[in-house]
Amino acid sequence: MNNLKLEAVLNALLSPHLIKDYCPNGLQIEGKSEIKKVITGVTACQALIDRAIEANADAILVHHGFFWKGEPSEIRGMKFNRIKALIENGINLYAYHLPLDVHPELGNNARLAQLLDFEVLGGLEEGNPHSVAMYGQLDEAVSGEDLASRIAIALHREPLHIGDNAPASIQSVGWCTGGGQDFIELAGHKGLDAFISGEVSERTVHIAREMGIHYFSAGHHATERYGIKALGEWLAREHQLEVGYIDIDNPV
Repeated sequence: MNNLKLEAVLNALLSPHLIKDYCPNGLQIEGKSEIKKVITGVTACQALIDRAIEANADAILVHHGFFWKGEPSEIRGMKFNRIKALIENGINLYAYHLPLDVHPELGNNARLAQLLDFEVLGGLEEGNPHSVAMYGQLDEAVSGEDLASRIAIALHREPLHIGDNAPASIQSVGWCTGGGQDFIELAGHKGLDAFISGEVSERTVHIAREMGIHYFSAGHHATERYGIKALGEWLAREHQLEVGYIDIDNPV
């Protein structure tokens, strides 16, 4: 497939033009024009780039790419090394951030709900058709300890659980993968029993305790493996590309 056609295919699926983001979405670094093999991963770090080079990939497709709002614009040091490796090896870099978070089928939040067996009821941000955070419910109420165990088994990572002053059981839940911890206040105001995000801040613990809501920090990387993996599987299935997923371990 032509590299610009692949961008058009991904844009048609994820509609990045509808979502205000902190980085450019789509083809960020242009490489060879013909793409047969794609490597997917969470972040375009040097380790993933090196593994893609070893695999003779024509393209890398990630959730966390380059050129974030507020970062230094100079291409030097670590940024230079990453971009140099891509250009020298003719590898295209595609990145989709918030558009991948919010996709109703392949998105990080949709996939987390599927993994944890949540029924999705809607977006947590009322009035926003592209709400990043979601909310839903469990078929049966569970204890905080039981939900923590479910998260650990599904994501292969023990979550941080704050349950002080929270309900004895959990049936309604909100979630936002990655750095979505500040949506906890919306979850609390909505009267949900629990909220899950990837990262945690110092303030999050106090908010959870004072609003009387269970909080689970399940890891930024751990909660965002599944959208990019699903996107790659969709590409392979619908467009007959050779696609491989590479997980670069990250405990955060």
